[in-house]
Amino acid sequence: MLRAFALTLALGGLVALQAQEPATKSPAEKAQKQQAKGAVKGKDGKTAPKGPPPVTPTEANVAYGSHPRQVLDFWKPASDKPTPLVVMIHGGGWVNGSKDNYARQVAPYLKAGIACAAINYRMVPEATEKGIDPPVKWPLEDAARAIQFLRSKAKEWNINPDRIGATGGSAGGCSSLYLALHDDLADPKSDDPVARQSTRLYTAAVTGAQTTLDPKILREWMPNYRYGGHAFAIRTDKERDGAFQKYWEKREELLPKIRQYSPLEQVSKDDPAIYLEYPSQKKPAVKGENQDDPTHSALLGMILMEKLKEAGVEGVLVYPDAPNDKYKNSQAWLIERLKR
Repeated sequence: MLRAFALTLALGGLVALQAQEPATKSPAEKAQKQQAKGAVKGKDGKTAPKGPPPVTPTEANVAYGSHPRQVLDFWKPASDKPTPLVVMIHGGGWVNGSKDNYARQVAPYLKAGIACAAINYRMVPEATEKGIDPPVKWPLEDAARAIQFLRSKAKEWNINPDRIGATGGSAGGCSSLYLALHDDLADPKSDDPVARQSTRLYTAAVTGAQTTLDPKILREWMPNYRYGGHAFAIRTDKERDGAFQKYWEKREELLPKIRQYSPLEQVSKDDPAIYLEYPSQKKPAVKGENQDDPTHSALLGMILMEKLKEAGVEGVLVYPDAPNDKYKNSQAWLIERLKR
């Protein structure tokens, strides 16, 4: 039974990574695409049983903005007092993906008395078409707006506004880290009551997350790294990650924006505890070596852990060669930390 439960949690973490856009998909990305469809192929070639059944949201497709993608689902646990909240941000490279897969992952949180919200957000390709500079501004600002909207609903939805955590896979994990580490984005002078709400988090626990968008740092750690240029409108027509060399060459020009939107650059001593897991790390994580799946490599966690340690911020890094008996995955971390 325990092994089956652990497997269910592991599969849930990989679903959170989501399938990514074109180019050559890594083994992890291919598995994620299959899981996003609700089933995976077993070794015998047959379709394996689906994961946990989806849980119907208490509130579905609630608008937190005016764009069709600015919607969220909310699950409310039974409780007489305000509950913690986990905000789930899907992956997909900020170019695709959906909140819908999280309906299969909320049950353990609800059982523990923790509310859940899963968000959609505006994507980088549309932002690029509309001339948003940089395009990554849209998904990150939407994640912050969703946190503010949920805080504005604290009384109505029985949420404890001081116990909000975020989780996500890949790009969704990057967005979660950005929120957790960034200074408060609230505008206390705004006429909009939602904009006056805090964006700060109590904690974040992420899977396969990118921790920096700086091509220089990334190539120093992983010579075959290719992801990130599209966040700043640098890509080829057919491939999201096909213009990394151009991205590298334009680094100095883009550096102020890269630093503005990279989680690594937001770290300060007052930040909340961070949990990082990288389940797709199949080989030893060694700085300076090519990685099988550089976009989701544990080296990304190591980069951030150095900065967290320097600032005196608690951080936990987990991958196959570095397991953690107490916090086996993001879900275990969030349930324990938010219920303290």
